[in-house]
Amino acid sequence: MGRMDYQEAWDFQADLAAKRARDEVPDTILLVEHPNIYTAGKRTQPEDMPDNGLPVIKVDRGGRITWHGEGQLVVYPIIRLAEPVDVVDYVRRLEEAIIAAVRELGVSTAGRIDGRSGVWVPSTTEPASPEAPRRDRKIAALGIRITRGVTMHGLALNCSNTLDYYEHIVACGIDDADVTTLSLELGRPVALEEAASPLLTALEDALSGSLVVADHTFASAPDPTKIANKKARERRHAEAAARNGGR
Repeated sequence: MGRMDYQEAWDFQADLAAKRARDEVPDTILLVEHPNIYTAGKRTQPEDMPDNGLPVIKVDRGGRITWHGEGQLVVYPIIRLAEPVDVVDYVRRLEEAIIAAVRELGVSTAGRIDGRSGVWVPSTTEPASPEAPRRDRKIAALGIRITRGVTMHGLALNCSNTLDYYEHIVACGIDDADVTTLSLELGRPVALEEAASPLLTALEDALSGSLVVADHTFASAPDPTKIANKKARERRHAEAAARNGGR
């Protein structure tokens, strides 16, 4: 694990994924830390974009905009999925691994919000740090791409990073919840190395099937991406109707 420029890591992933698709390399899990950067997924909306001048890289993963940077552990599984490819199952396995690792580290209530990806801490959980947000709050985000049955991109776990950069975007398109870190929830510094070991073990177990996906849902909420897509479809239909004279 080490620090790596985002574009360099993306190019490295793409090269590994192509080789994995040709069976030239085995499944690989990369663990990195990036310099501060925003990345915009395929569903990013104009209103999501930052206002602080930090660079934005448009990427080919799903989801909307997020931040990567110092104090955040980013994990890129480059693995071949079994046929037929089940994207939802893969995402659930990633979430299960994160939940297991985060709970092992001490955030015992971490779980899922139905309708939203990632791993969350419920508003009913009192964080150890008085500086932590109090609403439902995301502690780990996911964004993936699957090409020729091989995965790219992955997950980002907030360990000891500042939340300042999130204040300049609508993170993942969600404006009715917050973001948190392991350090804020536990009230102590959490190094990337401390989080990496249980997370890597849990990922290997989840992807092999020895860690079974369980229901850790504590709430439900609308998916802002789906809402945005629905509004876009409605707008296109309205524009088409107007062009056709209402027919």
